[in-house]
Amino acid sequence: MRILLLGKGGQVGWELQRALAPLGEVVAVDFDSTDLCGDFTNLEGLAATVRTVRPDVIVNAAAHTAVDRAESEPELARTINALAPAVLAREAAALGAWLIHYSTDYVFDGSGEAPRSESDPTGPLSVYGATKLEGEQLIAASGAKHLIFRTSWVYAARGGNFAKTMLKLARERVRLTVIDDQIGAPTGADLLADVTAHAIRVVLSRPELGGLYHLVAGGETHWHGYASFVIDFARRAGEVLAVTEIAPVPTANFPTPAKRPHNSRLSTAKLQQAFGLRLPDWQCGVERMLTEVLGK
Repeated sequence: MRILLLGKGGQVGWELQRALAPLGEVVAVDFDSTDLCGDFTNLEGLAATVRTVRPDVIVNAAAHTAVDRAESEPELARTINALAPAVLAREAAALGAWLIHYSTDYVFDGSGEAPRSESDPTGPLSVYGATKLEGEQLIAASGAKHLIFRTSWVYAARGGNFAKTMLKLARERVRLTVIDDQIGAPTGADLLADVTAHAIRVVLSRPELGGLYHLVAGGETHWHGYASFVIDFARRAGEVLAVTEIAPVPTANFPTPAKRPHNSRLSTAKLQQAFGLRLPDWQCGVERMLTEVLGK
């Protein structure tokens, strides 16, 4: 089996290189690759890459994820998050290949307190959310065999993340203020990659399982709870931190160009039943990531 992986340098793409390797030959490209086009603003070049590689599976881990910047560059965000995935879907359909794509809780309006299911009405609050939703819709309309995984609050030991930022600030400041009215589940890029590899193996023999799924770690927290967990873990690990207070504050205290959803809860019941999985609580992955980060 030949797999074309796009966005290899991102947090999820990096983990996918590891998780997909046992499945077959992985051809991994990024925005700046020179031998094959992985630039999502070059739609013709992207199509040519698919036609050259002729993969059995296309895994798209590339996206415009700068949520606030997307508000000022909506056409670029749309090209990367919607039009480019549509090209991949069109080329996948022509080849009879599978397309694996990642989306976001930002397709919802963030209202209420219940976890959202795949069939719940969408209502994005931002350009980022709207363009990711359009990407989903274009893939679904293409006729290509596909898996779309909506996720949230993604982190990895490699690269920057919320936990690393909190640790840096906790070493420098006595008091931190952290939002406590946005609820979600921190989800590791390694978990996303491993579930993706498992799902690919399953759908190759059971194509009826293709479609849209929610994929996040188990449990829920808010950013304040996440920060408190990180700092408590670091202290237990022997880190010397200056912080003595972590004050909870509302989202309104941190105005941003893009509006964030308050409720990022996603129900993963459909995914777990379809693929025979049990998704671990978010604390498990964060502890593993922190162990790696603090050990460096």
